[in-house]
Amino acid sequence: MNTISKNLFPNTSSPNSSSPRLLTPRLLISLLTCLLVSLSTFAQVNSRFNNHSFRPFDRYAYNPDNRFHTAVKPFDMQEVEKFVSIDTLFTLKTGNKYIDYVLNNDLIHFKTPSKDFGFSINPQFNFEIARNNGDSIRNWINMRGIRIDGNITNKVYFSTSFYEFQSLFTDYREDRIQEIGYRVVPGIGRSKRLKGGDGTYKDGVRDYAFSEAYISYIPSNYFKFQLGHGKHFIGDGYRSLLRSDNAPNYPYFQVTSNFWNIKYTSIWAQQIYYNYPDKGSVSDFRRPIKWNVAQYIDYSVTKWFSIGLFTSVTWANTDTLGNYRGFEFNYLNPVIFLRPVEYSIGSPDNVLMGLNGKLTLWKKYVFYGQAAINEFNLSELKKRAGWYASKHALQAGFKSFDVGIKGLDFQTEFNFVRPFMYSHYIPGQEYSHQHQPLAHPRHSNFYESVSFIRYNYKRFFVEYKFQYLVFGQDTSRNENYGNDIFKLYPTRTMEYGNTPTEFAVQNTVVYNDASISYMLNPKYNMRLTLGLNHRTQVSAIVDKNQLMWYFGFRTALHNFYYDF
Repeated sequence: MNTISKNLFPNTSSPNSSSPRLLTPRLLISLLTCLLVSLSTFAQVNSRFNNHSFRPFDRYAYNPDNRFHTAVKPFDMQEVEKFVSIDTLFTLKTGNKYIDYVLNNDLIHFKTPSKDFGFSINPQFNFEIARNNGDSIRNWINMRGIRIDGNITNKVYFSTSFYEFQSLFTDYREDRIQEIGYRVVPGIGRSKRLKGGDGTYKDGVRDYAFSEAYISYIPSNYFKFQLGHGKHFIGDGYRSLLRSDNAPNYPYFQVTSNFWNIKYTSIWAQQIYYNYPDKGSVSDFRRPIKWNVAQYIDYSVTKWFSIGLFTSVTWANTDTLGNYRGFEFNYLNPVIFLRPVEYSIGSPDNVLMGLNGKLTLWKKYVFYGQAAINEFNLSELKKRAGWYASKHALQAGFKSFDVGIKGLDFQTEFNFVRPFMYSHYIPGQEYSHQHQPLAHPRHSNFYESVSFIRYNYKRFFVEYKFQYLVFGQDTSRNENYGNDIFKLYPTRTMEYGNTPTEFAVQNTVVYNDASISYMLNPKYNMRLTLGLNHRTQVSAIVDKNQLMWYFGFRTALHNFYYDF
């Protein structure tokens, strides 16, 4: 009988024992601790570590010797753990099993001896306070949630999580919420006003929530099927101009196949758009559904060079006459090229195509980039006259690991998006979900430089971020210079001359953020963070200068983009 069984079922036949021994509180705590600590971590499918400030596997995934497909995120943990695990990177040896449990392990963790069934339960939270310089009112975020990951046999895996938020923003984030309209919080979705105990609404306080989940079936080493509610990221940069995790979660079905040096991903998703004329009104609020199919094939040409092709089609659930259309079964085939199908059926769907590539030199210098097109006319492009339908986007970036010092990383990238890039002429068929872009949070009609310096020593993390952003903005609802993707491009103000620096109101944003963090538990990235943020925005109609400090106690697993 093993140690746990001896503790759970004490020997009552001992000559010194006249009655059965009961489990004392101390014995029960020891039992649970031994059980939880002694069990090894079960395999996950989707990586839970998707925050850009904590990417523990990147330096190993981008090592060309591993020949890993880095562009599709979240990473597949069954593939990642072939060459690195979170335990080998951040486990802290304490010499005390109780402290070790708190600092190194899942909150609750169970697995059968055969490993056919197991699960972990972890808290998810973000308690953050912040204050703008010269402002007596504090900004704050109060987020609580739970995450459960598990497996049933070695072929079925699942994950589910739920998060509830309350927040108060008095800075540029609230300005952005007002600009988006519909009470939409960036990255989350719609919010509501929070009532106090007396039944009255609290000024400026927002109440919102979101959830995510998936169940995966892996019949072989070559195929993975996943039904979920979440988001995806295609690319090797901080931004993605093809598919990013900027928008809220959405329901999807995903098929992934790995064979030879190719990884092929197909995603069928249902999304929604907001459809009522007045952003301030809720009396006629409608959320019609739309559909999106995306495919990405990544080919590792050599260990140090890979290139991928991305295609996406978006269509509304009803046509312009209000007739039901539903899911288009012509797009159901996971290995068919979407653009020829869209053309053959004569549909008015919104097609996006693009390339993603990376080049890795000397194992730690990574050059990456993207190119995306929505409409393309070579003769108009040669004129360089700013034709509205020259809709394309470009990204060029560089990242390096261990720059002179172990743990010191550097990344910089440039993004350029033409006006009207992700918009469409049919309502609801813009490249979006819940009134937020599926690509860059700044919509279209901009160029941007964003850079990072990151340093990691054991469980300490230091990060500095710099962003320089220029975007063209409309001055009224009747104008359309191509920045707001929810305005139909037939309503364009001009046929030619569409650039971020001409005619539209040019906004220049300079964003600096410096932070230092200490990670308390790597299993769910529980950390303490102290930071300073400085943002300026200048245009002909706006002049803002905001300096803010913040402190957070959080499990930083997701990306919430506040740099816009």
